[in-house]
Amino acid sequence: MIDPADEAAIAAQLGRTPRGIREIGYRCPCSLPAVVTTEPRLPDGTPFPTTYYLTCPRAASRIGSLEGAGVMKEMEARLGDDPELAAAYRRAHERYLEARSAIAVEAGQSVPEIEGISAGGMPTRVKCLHVLAGQSLAQGRGVNPLGDEVLDELGEWWATGPCVEVGPPEDDE
Repeated sequence: MIDPADEAAIAAQLGRTPRGIREIGYRCPCSLPAVVTTEPRLPDGTPFPTTYYLTCPRAASRIGSLEGAGVMKEMEARLGDDPELAAAYRRAHERYLEARSAIAVEAGQSVPEIEGISAGGMPTRVKCLHVLAGQSLAQGRGVNPLGDEVLDELGEWWATGPCVEVGPPEDDE
């Protein structure tokens, strides 16, 4: 069960009601959720391959700037030139799939539509830096080398304080 205050913060970060949250995957140093771990099938039945969903708009914006600067293309080229990097990235893909499979089992879900598909272009492409950073935050540094590089480029996105303001829960009376 997600704390109502966390759910309110995530809704403020996303600008919509969050769906399929399993748990907080990573909490920002400012104390707010920054990554949510989602179930592989959303409540409406839609398959959802993005297990680690970055919610912090400040981090997401900085990552968007990296994507706009062509970082994905450069990273993908390196995958073709560096067998060690490619092997580590494949292991990150496998860890992602293992985690999602464990969540599916715990939730009693079967999601054959996304079996073998991780996210972010893994294991051979670099398609979404947000996903790679989300995995590095949720599963820890050392799991996804490219996600770690994204985090290194972000700097301290939380240093100016929380990305959203969340008031006390509303009284239902």
